[in-house]
Amino acid sequence: MSAVLTAFLDAYADALRRHLDAPEGDGLAEGHELGRRALVEGISLLDLTEHHFRVVKQVQSEAAAAEISPGATVTAAPQGSYLPENPLPENALEFLLQTLITLDVATRGYLDGTRRYEQQRSRADDLAGRDEFRTALVESLQDGFFVADARGSIIEVNKAFGELTGYGAAGVPYPLPHPWAIPEGPRYPDLGTEASRFVVPVQHRDGRRRWVAVSTSALVKPDGEENIFVGTVRDVTAEHDAQARDQAANRLATALAAATTVAEVLEVGLDELRRTVGAETAVVAVWAGLTAPEVYVSGTPPVAAAENRLEPATEAILERARLRPGRTLIAVPEGAGSAQGIVAPLGEKSDAALWLRFAVPRVVDAADWTLFSLLIGHLSLAVQRSRNFDQARSTSLTLQRAMLGPIELPPRFSVHYEPALPPLEIGGDWYDVVPLPDGTIGVVVGDCVGRGLSAAVVMGQLRTAARALLLRGAGPAQLLTELDPVAARIPGALCTTVCAAVLDPVRGLVRYSNAGHMPPILADVDKAGRMLEGGRSVPLATFETARRPEATTPLPPGATLVLFTDGLVERRGEDIDESFAKIATILADTAERLPRQVADSVLSALRPDGGYDDDIAMVVYRQPPAPLRLDVPARPDRLAMLRRTLTAWLSSAAVPHHLTSDLVAATNEACSNSIEHAYRNGGGEAERVVLTAECVGDRVVIETTDTGTWRPRPADPGPRGRGIDMMRALTEELEIDHQLGPGTRVRMSVTLPAITFPVASALRGTANRSGGATMQRDRETHGRL
Repeated sequence: MSAVLTAFLDAYADALRRHLDAPEGDGLAEGHELGRRALVEGISLLDLTEHHFRVVKQVQSEAAAAEISPGATVTAAPQGSYLPENPLPENALEFLLQTLITLDVATRGYLDGTRRYEQQRSRADDLAGRDEFRTALVESLQDGFFVADARGSIIEVNKAFGELTGYGAAGVPYPLPHPWAIPEGPRYPDLGTEASRFVVPVQHRDGRRRWVAVSTSALVKPDGEENIFVGTVRDVTAEHDAQARDQAANRLATALAAATTVAEVLEVGLDELRRTVGAETAVVAVWAGLTAPEVYVSGTPPVAAAENRLEPATEAILERARLRPGRTLIAVPEGAGSAQGIVAPLGEKSDAALWLRFAVPRVVDAADWTLFSLLIGHLSLAVQRSRNFDQARSTSLTLQRAMLGPIELPPRFSVHYEPALPPLEIGGDWYDVVPLPDGTIGVVVGDCVGRGLSAAVVMGQLRTAARALLLRGAGPAQLLTELDPVAARIPGALCTTVCAAVLDPVRGLVRYSNAGHMPPILADVDKAGRMLEGGRSVPLATFETARRPEATTPLPPGATLVLFTDGLVERRGEDIDESFAKIATILADTAERLPRQVADSVLSALRPDGGYDDDIAMVVYRQPPAPLRLDVPARPDRLAMLRRTLTAWLSSAAVPHHLTSDLVAATNEACSNSIEHAYRNGGGEAERVVLTAECVGDRVVIETTDTGTWRPRPADPGPRGRGIDMMRALTEELEIDHQLGPGTRVRMSVTLPAITFPVASALRGTANRSGGATMQRDRETHGRL
């Protein structure tokens, strides 16, 4: 037995005896303290209880011995047995229970603590299981998962997030700006404030670019002091690429929809294709023949080895690519990890190829190949479609040209035809200009009812009949009279309007007859135009007429005559007289313009915002101007005035610009010779130079005359003295007459060329060889139908 236990049992026995002797004392309080002492000193409950009963028995035995008289025999009961006549005093039991109170409370507290411990342990085990389940659940998500703090830093990610961005859980936290963000891309919306769902591009750690859909939710931490954000990230690159491909294809198809020629298709298609795929340059080479290819460029032009030629290596790449099967895409260089560009054949004839050159080499993935194949396929189909359409248009233009009139027109004429039903460009309006054997010129302008191909068929028959009547010698009235029965027998020719005229440039007269057509407009020099309203009658094949009327009007020198169809002046909701007045005003300022320029001015001034909605045929004629005569002092300072005056007169005579330049240069040289060589002592007011110019039929004759004596031409003129050779080279005929007495006459003449129309080409438009010039359709009103 330990000393602690012995000391406690002794103290307990003493306290119990005192309580049994004096139950009304402080024994119970002393027993309670002993119970606390037993708890602190770790006294066993069994030792305490056994010792209690032992002390009580001893006290009972001592009390019984004191009550037996002296000399009596006392029989002791066996140890540990209860004496029925001496039960355990009640106050002894109270002392024991008071001692055990503290131990009982401690025991119950221990049991409660044990129970709470088991509960907490069970709860901790449950939470640990929940954490494991949450972790397993988050890691099993196919979408990326992240947790961000209030500052936007990513503090937790799952495995899918790391695979999607290349930045996994080992690198958290990821503060702003996040390493996968693209600097030039769109800004991330602020989490929880601007958007809970958005789509943004991200840059994978390996350099690939992807598009992700982000969905976020805001939460508050249990302590209530800070917001956090949880979200998911889903890879939508495939959906985005598919949508981008559809949008790019739609943009390209829309841009190509209005293009009808190969040049127009390549102009708009290359620009759109280059912007969509992010290429620096887009080049198409077309081998139309055995010569060098036609080159179309969008963006930065490639380095050229010679003017209008591709660099040899580039041309060789395109040469090989055009022979590949259709829809074949080849990376340049082939087999490399990154491509400098893409080449592909265009069309179905193996005569064209496309080269897309990137600013820097880049990896071309499967999505890029799909996009390139789709867009290049659209462009290739558009090129083939435009070629087929060009062929159809070329056929229609050839037929229309054959029906409209001659390829060559007499000088001082300009014609214009514009259909209301593009793009085949055929219709029912027509013109014809017919030089006649007597030197006069027949002009016919007509308008059939209807539009398009059916009207063109009627127009062709009537034009042929009218031309035959003119060549047979019929005048305007007789032509219309004999055309009536012809129109009556042609289906669809009813109510056709025609204006027929015969011009006499030498006599300065115009005879005309009008079958329900727009009246011609005649404008004298520097005067407003006036309508020629004589010789009017009903349209063809409407009423029987014995003979149609005819009118004659003088053609003043330099006057301009315009014949046209109703599509030029008729507007829905507008007064036709206003259009006539506008034409008349325009003609007042066109005396020194070429007929082609007159037609351009009229068409531009009357063109509606939406373009003409009816066929237009127009003929412009310029009557030769009055002869020019200038008598000026033989001084060098008068040469500039002579050049300006002669230039204006030649323009009024409808002399083409290039021929005007030649004639002015030759005339300037002749006048310079008169001033420099004829008057050796210097020209004054008495010494004169006379310049005359006139139109003689289709010829322009210019003479210069002086009254001096030219120096003899030296055998070796040296660097000077080439003026006569230059005048002879710039004119058709040159005569220098020194036999006029005192003085010399220089006579120069040229024949005005016929107005020639170029043959229709299937590839209309100008190739963009320089890379900066705009490819556009050639729609000049003179020289094109």
